[in-house]
Amino acid sequence: MQEPEIIEIKTKKLVGIKVSTSLADDKTSLLWKRFMQSKEAIKNNINQDLYSVQLYGNNFIKGDFDSQSVFEKWAAMETQDHSFIPKGLQPLEIPGGLYAVFTHHGTAREFAKTSKFIFEEWLPPSKYTLDDRPHFEILGEEYKGPDNPDSKEKIWIPVKTEN
Repeated sequence: MQEPEIIEIKTKKLVGIKVSTSLADDKTSLLWKRFMQSKEAIKNNINQDLYSVQLYGNNFIKGDFDSQSVFEKWAAMETQDHSFIPKGLQPLEIPGGLYAVFTHHGTAREFAKTSKFIFEEWLPPSKYTLDDRPHFEILGEEYKGPDNPDSKEKIWIPVKTEN
Protein backbone atom coordinates (compact mmCIF):
# COMPACT_ATOMS: atom_id res chain seq x y z
CA MET A 1 0.00 0.00 0.00
CA GLN A 2 1.29 3.46 -0.87
CA GLU A 3 1.33 6.64 1.16
CA PRO A 4 -1.76 8.78 0.57
CA GLU A 5 -1.97 12.06 -1.22
CA ILE A 6 -3.14 14.83 1.16
CA ILE A 7 -5.70 17.03 -0.59
CA GLU A 8 -7.75 19.99 0.62
CA ILE A 9 -11.19 20.11 -0.99
CA LYS A 10 -13.93 22.67 -1.14
CA THR A 11 -17.48 21.76 -0.17
CA LYS A 12 -18.98 19.15 -2.51
CA LYS A 13 -22.69 18.97 -3.32
CA LEU A 14 -24.04 15.50 -3.99
CA VAL A 15 -27.42 14.01 -4.81
CA GLY A 16 -28.26 10.43 -3.92
CA ILE A 17 -29.96 8.03 -1.57
CA LYS A 18 -29.06 6.79 1.89
CA VAL A 19 -29.64 3.88 4.25
CA SER A 20 -28.81 3.24 7.87
CA THR A 21 -26.63 0.16 8.04
CA SER A 22 -23.87 -1.59 9.96
CA LEU A 23 -20.95 -3.78 8.97
CA ALA A 24 -22.81 -6.81 10.36
CA ASP A 25 -26.07 -5.99 8.53
CA ASP A 26 -24.55 -4.57 5.34
CA LYS A 27 -27.17 -3.04 3.03
CA THR A 28 -24.66 -1.74 0.45
CA SER A 29 -25.82 -3.85 -2.51
CA LEU A 30 -29.48 -2.94 -1.90
CA LEU A 31 -28.53 0.75 -1.70
CA TRP A 32 -26.60 0.66 -4.98
CA LYS A 33 -29.32 -1.26 -6.83
CA ARG A 34 -31.84 1.40 -5.80
CA PHE A 35 -29.51 4.26 -6.71
CA MET A 36 -28.53 2.88 -10.12
CA GLN A 37 -32.24 2.80 -11.07
CA SER A 38 -32.52 6.53 -10.22
CA LYS A 39 -29.18 8.04 -11.26
CA GLU A 40 -30.23 8.90 -14.83
CA ALA A 41 -32.70 11.43 -13.37
CA ILE A 42 -29.77 13.53 -12.08
CA LYS A 43 -29.30 16.19 -14.75
CA ASN A 44 -26.81 18.62 -13.18
CA ASN A 45 -24.08 16.12 -12.30
CA ILE A 46 -20.46 17.23 -12.74
CA ASN A 47 -19.28 13.89 -14.23
CA GLN A 48 -20.16 10.18 -14.21
CA ASP A 49 -18.18 9.32 -11.04
CA LEU A 50 -20.13 7.53 -8.34
CA TYR A 51 -19.69 8.39 -4.65
CA SER A 52 -20.01 5.89 -1.82
CA VAL A 53 -20.26 8.05 1.32
CA GLN A 54 -20.23 7.02 4.98
CA LEU A 55 -21.25 9.25 7.88
CA TYR A 56 -19.93 7.50 10.97
CA GLY A 57 -20.34 10.17 13.62
CA ASN A 58 -18.27 11.03 16.65
CA ASN A 59 -18.19 7.50 18.10
CA PHE A 60 -16.07 6.37 15.15
CA ILE A 61 -13.58 9.17 15.86
CA LYS A 62 -13.36 8.10 19.52
CA GLY A 63 -12.72 4.48 18.49
CA ASP A 64 -16.09 3.33 19.86
CA PHE A 65 -17.12 1.50 16.67
CA ASP A 66 -17.65 -2.17 15.90
CA SER A 67 -19.48 -4.39 13.40
CA GLN A 68 -22.83 -3.64 15.09
CA SER A 69 -22.43 0.17 15.04
CA VAL A 70 -25.04 1.83 12.83
CA PHE A 71 -23.96 4.52 10.38
CA GLU A 72 -25.43 6.32 7.37
CA LYS A 73 -24.31 5.16 3.92
CA TRP A 74 -25.00 7.04 0.69
CA ALA A 75 -24.82 6.22 -3.02
CA ALA A 76 -24.55 9.52 -4.89
CA MET A 77 -23.19 11.67 -7.69
CA GLU A 78 -21.59 15.11 -7.42
CA THR A 79 -23.74 17.93 -8.77
CA GLN A 80 -23.13 21.57 -9.62
CA ASP A 81 -25.68 22.63 -7.01
CA HIS A 82 -28.85 21.48 -5.30
CA SER A 83 -31.23 23.43 -7.56
CA PHE A 84 -32.68 20.19 -9.00
CA ILE A 85 -33.26 17.14 -6.80
CA PRO A 86 -35.07 14.34 -8.64
CA LYS A 87 -37.98 12.66 -6.88
CA GLY A 88 -36.79 9.93 -4.51
CA LEU A 89 -33.29 11.40 -4.16
CA GLN A 90 -31.86 13.70 -1.49
CA PRO A 91 -29.15 16.36 -1.26
CA LEU A 92 -25.91 15.76 0.65
CA GLU A 93 -23.13 18.23 1.32
CA ILE A 94 -19.56 17.14 2.08
CA PRO A 95 -17.85 19.99 3.96
CA GLY A 96 -14.49 21.13 2.66
CA GLY A 97 -11.29 20.23 4.45
CA LEU A 98 -8.23 17.98 4.39
CA TYR A 99 -8.46 14.42 3.11
CA ALA A 100 -5.93 11.61 2.92
CA VAL A 101 -6.57 9.94 -0.44
CA PHE A 102 -5.66 6.28 -0.93
CA THR A 103 -6.19 3.96 -3.90
CA HIS A 104 -7.81 0.60 -3.27
CA HIS A 105 -6.88 -1.89 -5.99
CA GLY A 106 -8.88 -5.12 -5.93
CA THR A 107 -12.26 -6.55 -5.03
CA ALA A 108 -14.71 -5.30 -2.40
CA ARG A 109 -13.83 -8.39 -0.36
CA GLU A 110 -10.21 -7.19 -0.19
CA PHE A 111 -11.25 -3.74 1.07
CA ALA A 112 -10.76 -4.78 4.72
CA LYS A 113 -7.02 -5.16 4.07
CA THR A 114 -6.85 -1.61 2.71
CA SER A 115 -8.84 -0.27 5.69
CA LYS A 116 -6.54 -2.06 8.10
CA PHE A 117 -3.52 -0.39 6.46
CA ILE A 118 -5.15 3.07 6.65
CA PHE A 119 -6.43 2.94 10.23
CA GLU A 120 -3.86 0.66 11.91
CA GLU A 121 -0.60 1.24 10.02
CA TRP A 122 -0.69 4.64 8.32
CA LEU A 123 -2.84 6.85 10.60
CA PRO A 124 -1.41 6.16 14.11
CA PRO A 125 2.19 7.27 13.38
CA SER A 126 1.16 10.05 10.93
CA LYS A 127 0.85 13.70 11.92
CA TYR A 128 -2.92 13.47 11.29
CA THR A 129 -5.99 12.47 13.28
CA LEU A 130 -9.45 11.61 11.98
CA ASP A 131 -11.84 14.50 11.50
CA ASP A 132 -15.60 14.17 12.02
CA ARG A 133 -16.63 14.64 8.40
CA PRO A 134 -17.91 12.18 5.79
CA HIS A 135 -15.63 9.41 4.55
CA PHE A 136 -16.12 8.58 0.88
CA GLU A 137 -14.94 6.54 -2.06
CA ILE A 138 -15.00 7.73 -5.65
CA LEU A 139 -15.80 5.03 -8.16
CA GLY A 140 -14.47 6.55 -11.38
CA GLU A 141 -13.29 5.28 -14.75
CA GLU A 142 -10.94 2.69 -13.22
CA TYR A 143 -13.71 1.14 -11.12
CA LYS A 144 -14.75 -2.12 -12.79
CA GLY A 145 -17.18 -3.49 -10.20
CA PRO A 146 -17.02 -4.99 -6.71
CA ASP A 147 -15.83 -8.45 -7.81
CA ASN A 148 -13.21 -7.40 -10.38
CA PRO A 149 -9.60 -7.79 -9.12
CA ASP A 150 -8.45 -5.04 -11.54
CA SER A 151 -10.88 -2.51 -10.07
CA LYS A 152 -9.53 0.71 -8.53
CA GLU A 153 -11.28 3.28 -6.36
CA LYS A 154 -10.14 6.36 -4.48
CA ILE A 155 -10.68 6.31 -0.73
CA TRP A 156 -11.04 9.74 0.91
CA ILE A 157 -10.43 9.81 4.68
CA PRO A 158 -11.14 13.13 6.50
CA VAL A 159 -8.11 14.21 8.52
CA LYS A 160 -6.82 17.19 10.47
CA THR A 161 -3.38 17.98 11.80
CA GLU A 162 -2.77 17.30 15.47
CA ASN A 163 -2.53 20.47 17.56
